[in-house]
Amino acid sequence: MAKKNHSKKNTNEEGFYSALKTFLTSERTHYITGLILCILTVYVGVALLSFFFTGAADQSKIENVSLNKLVFYKESVENWAGVRGAYLSNLLMNRWFGVSSFMILFFIGSLGAKLMHFKKISLIKRFLFSAAWLFWGSLFLGFAFTKAYRDSFIYLGGEHGHYLSQWMTGNIGMTGTILFLFGTFLIISILSSRRTLPLLRKIFSFQWLKFHLPKKKQTEQPQSEGEFAETHREHPEVDNDIYEPLADDAPDDFVITVAQGDEPYIPPLPPEKTPDKEPPPPVPKPVNRSGNESSPEDEEEYNASEQGDYDPKLDLSSYRNPTVELLKKYDNIERQVDKDEQIANQKRIRQTLENFGISIASIKATVGPTITLYEVVPDAGVRISKIRNLEDDIALNLAALGIRIIAPMPGKGTIGIEVPNKDPQVVSMQSVIGSRKFQECTYDLPVALGKTITNEIFMFDLCKMPHLLVAGATGQGKSVGLNAIITSLLYKKHPAELKFVLVDPKMVEFSIYADIERHYLAKLPDMDKPIITDFTKVIQTLNSLCKEMDARYDLLMKAHTRNIKEYNAKFVARRLNPLKGHKYMPYIVVIIDEFGDLIMTAGKEIELPIARIAQKARAIGIHMIIATQRPSTNIITGTIKANFPARVAFRVSSMIDSRTILDSPGANQLIGRGDLLFSQGSDMIRVQCAFVDTPEVEQISSYIGQQTGFATAFELPEYTADGGGDNAAASVDLSDRDPMFEEAARLIAREQQGSTSLIQRKLSLGYNRAGRLMDQLEAAGIVGPPEGSKARQVLIQDEYSLEQLLNSLK
Repeated sequence: MAKKNHSKKNTNEEGFYSALKTFLTSERTHYITGLILCILTVYVGVALLSFFFTGAADQSKIENVSLNKLVFYKESVENWAGVRGAYLSNLLMNRWFGVSSFMILFFIGSLGAKLMHFKKISLIKRFLFSAAWLFWGSLFLGFAFTKAYRDSFIYLGGEHGHYLSQWMTGNIGMTGTILFLFGTFLIISILSSRRTLPLLRKIFSFQWLKFHLPKKKQTEQPQSEGEFAETHREHPEVDNDIYEPLADDAPDDFVITVAQGDEPYIPPLPPEKTPDKEPPPPVPKPVNRSGNESSPEDEEEYNASEQGDYDPKLDLSSYRNPTVELLKKYDNIERQVDKDEQIANQKRIRQTLENFGISIASIKATVGPTITLYEVVPDAGVRISKIRNLEDDIALNLAALGIRIIAPMPGKGTIGIEVPNKDPQVVSMQSVIGSRKFQECTYDLPVALGKTITNEIFMFDLCKMPHLLVAGATGQGKSVGLNAIITSLLYKKHPAELKFVLVDPKMVEFSIYADIERHYLAKLPDMDKPIITDFTKVIQTLNSLCKEMDARYDLLMKAHTRNIKEYNAKFVARRLNPLKGHKYMPYIVVIIDEFGDLIMTAGKEIELPIARIAQKARAIGIHMIIATQRPSTNIITGTIKANFPARVAFRVSSMIDSRTILDSPGANQLIGRGDLLFSQGSDMIRVQCAFVDTPEVEQISSYIGQQTGFATAFELPEYTADGGGDNAAASVDLSDRDPMFEEAARLIAREQQGSTSLIQRKLSLGYNRAGRLMDQLEAAGIVGPPEGSKARQVLIQDEYSLEQLLNSLK
């Protein structure tokens, strides 16, 4: 009996502490507490402000009359905040820290704003900031206004500042105290703001000097002022060659090296020339396309010692990344999950396992936005396979849409049971992009995909993937996932650092990104539209990317670097000569939607360049993301899977499709609506994809499109297929015509459109065969040569002329 009472007492205590923890961590409690703190801050602030005007009149009353007596005679004090305000303001102003006491209110107000979720701040940094200025301000005001304490009712530094300043003056003197105050002021200012250090550098960098000088050679001695004047009269051209005025955009941290002594260093003049040879006129340095001044082409080494680092963002220096306010904020983001639901699910899971003879030692829940993970610790001797086989029975008892059992959980001695929440939360893109983790990340290509089952922001670096395969059934969130990937990159990267190649066979998914053509998109030179929708252009673009890849590898080899990061670092430091072909390389992200449709249409012509890019392009900054809604083995082939180690699987209809994507089941047990599994190697993470709606993407694209962009989109190398054009037509043997030749000829003459895609659609042929037919029609004189992205000209105007031509070929 005593044991039962003790157990009941422990249960009641656990319930009490659990309820107390829930109350203290609830959003409502946080908001109310923050509201109280903000109101208290305003009240005390009014009292302190009133003290400047009413403190003299209230001081004698406060010091001579007790607080209890003054409470009943409110009219006897003049402070705007009443008796309590008068006492509190006198305590803070005169007894404590003086005017610096406002820093206490600053911290309390910041704490209230954080609890109310008005602003995301670091309380530790805010506390250290407030405390530092509180003590420094009190000491400074106490030291500066020591004499004013005798004649004024207010102690500007408070008693703290007054007594501390007297103690310091007695120990280190007036000079030491001033130096201490000045030094601590600089230290606190530098630690408080990142702008302080550049400002100090600008102040102490001799900005009033209006010319810059070359570096001094250690072996040469400076000339005196008289020698310099004499040589300047003999060589007037020196003034133009050596001393150049500073440009308006000169760097702020420009420093002139000064020789020993008070005189600035004056460089030696070049050696005198013989009188029979006149010195050649100075040749201006050429400026390359990327804005770098370079030495002449015949110069062996590129000397940029007098120039600063190259800034790739300089052409669009006024560009600003999209703001978080463009994204929609949902009201239910911070909603608490029902505690009763968790307890009921735990009981049902325990009961179901016990009904089948499986006893468990403990069970705990981890709540996510859409899924709750229940970690079960079975008793010793229980086989894991028994629990795994009860998946359908547990789902039946929980009345859940679908559960997923992870047996065992990697790195833990538990078995995981993932159960969908009855009231799932929306993971907005605004909560992900605005998170501290995303804002402070240093990834080269950061992608914020959503939130994990533990409510943590899930991010990865696309450079380390290096390519991504996305698959899922129709309507399960695949397109939203692609938009989330693009949005993440747009929020972090400058247009000079990143380019997109967007392939959209459906013609409707990526059309909203047309506004950012001159900022972020890359295309072939002859393309009219920035979004690629024609599969013939897809083949040309992929082969063009292969040419770009080979050209970049050639530059890496010449620069003796191993990857794009090292190469760009060298180029930014001006260690590579632009006149020798070197240039700044932006990352290129290729995103292909409906990859299955392209494979069905073009087959190997699509797969081969993709395989080449996936195998080699990681080091030179070209990364691919391909998506398909048909994850079958004829679409996602072994070649594709081998080169795409990172996979994202949304919900699919069968276990076979899940194994095709992830090499394991699980994607068929997802609940849809953005629920996904991210796999890289052996690790698999369940993530709720962030939701970004079409109007949000349109606002982001419009925000970027309204800013100044480049003159054109980023142009990829022009690609001409081997054996194509006139040479291909000339090499065609018309005696070995395709059986569909005459039917294709009549189709072209009837439609008056020389298009390969027309032959494909009307005659149900593949791209390769339709291309050969078009070459034969060109050789027969029925259509003209290719004209870039336009359809070929039809040379036969009527069917009678066509029949005569066909008869002549028989």
